[in-house]
Amino acid sequence: MSAPDLYSSIDHLQNALAQNAYVAERSLTTAIFLSLKLRKPLFLEGEAGVGKTEVAKVLAAMLGRPLIRLQCYEGLDISTAVYEWNYARQMLHIRWLEASGRAREADALHDIFSPEFLLKRPLLQALEQQNGVEPVLLIDELDRADEEFEAFLLEILSDFQITIPELGPIRAQTPPVVVITSNRTREIHDALKRRCLYHWIDYPSFAKEFEIVLARVPDAPARLAQEVVRFVQALRHEDLYKAPGVAETLDWMQALIALDAEALSEEIIHDTLGVLLKYQDDIGSMRGGRITALMHSRPIITRE
Repeated sequence: MSAPDLYSSIDHLQNALAQNAYVAERSLTTAIFLSLKLRKPLFLEGEAGVGKTEVAKVLAAMLGRPLIRLQCYEGLDISTAVYEWNYARQMLHIRWLEASGRAREADALHDIFSPEFLLKRPLLQALEQQNGVEPVLLIDELDRADEEFEAFLLEILSDFQITIPELGPIRAQTPPVVVITSNRTREIHDALKRRCLYHWIDYPSFAKEFEIVLARVPDAPARLAQEVVRFVQALRHEDLYKAPGVAETLDWMQALIALDAEALSEEIIHDTLGVLLKYQDDIGSMRGGRITALMHSRPIITRE
């Protein structure tokens, strides 16, 4: 499906997502469609592992555009996310100017603060077309960055430009596709949210997660996939420090296939709990009778 088709209707976009093994309910597809149509950033919140990051990856693949990813973390600053000057090259250039007797020329200082000496980080790279194509910019896990970092994003999300004091504003000719994700470990400021379209991605229903497993792990036996999804769905309703996301479901499914499992058993669940759960207290709480009870639980039916 060509890129223009993605903009033609929500149904076309949903079909394209499905063809790229991304199962999305219509509300999420609508949010993605409007983000593309209106050229507005898409802000996705939800628990870890529910498919937020994958939206940007799939969009880049469907649109045939490069993906530029900014992984956020505590202490992220402008020099890492936006730009910095190549001080080593600047010093070499200054020494060359001194050796050639040009260090006192009026334009010498201007020369060392030219684009030639600029190191472009992900946010600045995203404003420039690559081979005439606008990239997809993924700002991943924004909630992990400091609140002050959000201020750097406001100009970009409003005007798709960055102001560099020595060069002035640098503006995108055509805005990139922007996807921002948050696991909601802290609240993101309203000023940033107002510049975006918003969508919450929840844990999927049994039927949707089963469809995701079959799409992402096509060699998964249907019966085993049902048992896996049923167990994970029940596990999420336990009192855990960190419930498994869809990413863990897929990892577990692949692990069971690698072990040539044909059906779930208490023994194999015991042996592979570390694929689903990442904290020892959670693993310990599931030992013994809890696994037996979860194996015989029924999927909780939820409406999409």
